[in-house]
Amino acid sequence: MSETIDRSMSVFEKYLTLWVLVCIAAGIFIGKLAPGLAKTLDGFSIYVNDAPVVSIPIAICLFFMMYPIMVKIDFASVVKAGKSPKPVGLTLFVNWAIKPFTMYGIAFLCLGVLFKGFIGSEAVDFVKLPPGADWAIGSIHGAGTVVMNEGVKMLQVPLWRSFFAGCILLGIAPCTAMVLVWGFLAKGNDGHTLVMVAINSLTMLLLYGVLGGFLLGVGQMPVPWEALLLSIAIYVALPLVAGYFSRMWILGHKGLDWFNEKFLHVLTPVSITALLLTLVLLFSFKGEVILSQPLMILWIAIPLFVQTCLIFAITYWVAKKMRLKYEDAAPSAMIGASNHFEVAIATATMLFGLSSGAALATVVGVLIEVPVMLMLVRICQKTRNWFD
Repeated sequence: MSETIDRSMSVFEKYLTLWVLVCIAAGIFIGKLAPGLAKTLDGFSIYVNDAPVVSIPIAICLFFMMYPIMVKIDFASVVKAGKSPKPVGLTLFVNWAIKPFTMYGIAFLCLGVLFKGFIGSEAVDFVKLPPGADWAIGSIHGAGTVVMNEGVKMLQVPLWRSFFAGCILLGIAPCTAMVLVWGFLAKGNDGHTLVMVAINSLTMLLLYGVLGGFLLGVGQMPVPWEALLLSIAIYVALPLVAGYFSRMWILGHKGLDWFNEKFLHVLTPVSITALLLTLVLLFSFKGEVILSQPLMILWIAIPLFVQTCLIFAITYWVAKKMRLKYEDAAPSAMIGASNHFEVAIATATMLFGLSSGAALATVVGVLIEVPVMLMLVRICQKTRNWFD
């Protein structure tokens, strides 16, 4: 029996933007009521050379955020990619050869030039040092300076660069989760969507760290390679392996119908719940920044919105020039436009810290994901007659 995509959005998915707004309010409230709670939880960490590397509570939340996504992936479908090389090749090319660099350029133009004055030219952020780094206080690394902040060595960087780093991490994370919903709503080829979900998950293991490290380095942000590779291992490889083997075991013992109708029905809210818990913790750190500068989220959202629409337009236009069928063009454009914000949040949190501007920027990606992607779905539906 062939696997099918869930053909409806759950309440969590449909109102994801609303839940994120609730988490912002809850996080700010908790930050005011119990300012030390998030910091205490984040303090339960795995340390390397006296430096916190992996926050255990956050790692648990992020694992349960990723595992339900990975267990849905049918890697057997990868072999089907050879039957439709044109849409698969287009999607891979856009995801890895175009999208990361347009995100870099758009984010730099918006955050580093157009909105720099609104964010604050002198505004700074404090991010984690790379694991094991024993840099001297006052030493300069990229755009950052090592300082002592609340008794811990941190790297002080311009706030806009921290937001910029979060945008970079979003731009190199192709979606492997809700794109299943977007592809269906646009009446696209379900098989192509499933194949690309599997391929994107595998290519992230190879390319996410390489491109992320390169673009962060060009952007004068610290490149903690050990933490970057560890992040990929914990937040991509571990749930990927766990999802693969548990999926094989469940299918072998319970069958595909039980897996789709029972197991996934219970598991799907787990991912969103873990995501929302992580957001509450993050906003309990960032409440003061948001209250003092409520437009901060807008300055981050604008380049993300522009990037999403641009990549969609490029992919959709190229698909038409390649004479792809609409059923292949629509999911190709959707996969290119959407982001794997779960991986981006996890990586930003590990590299720069839960309280960093980079982590906040990745959360803004969650905030705009649903309304923007639903807008693009409607565009697909109205332009279907463009294709043969």
